Amino acid sequence: MAFASLHDFLAMGGHGRYVWLSYGLVFFGLLLLIAQTRRGQQRWLRDQRRQLARHHARTKPTSSGDPS
Repeated sequence: MAFASLHDFLAMGGHGRYVWLSYGLVFFGLLLLIAQTRRGQQRWLRDQRRQLARHHARTKPTSSGDPS
């Protein structure tokens, strides 16, 4: 192991603040990206369901006695 203790590892030779801040910002950005993607996917699915429901409502078969 390159570091003598956990404290040395976290301090990163005096650069720990910048290293861990960078990791934190990247992790936070990835979480935001995942959340935004999931929200967009849910919105898209909801819109598709609404369009499909409107399409089915417009194209209801008339009751002409045809069983198909």
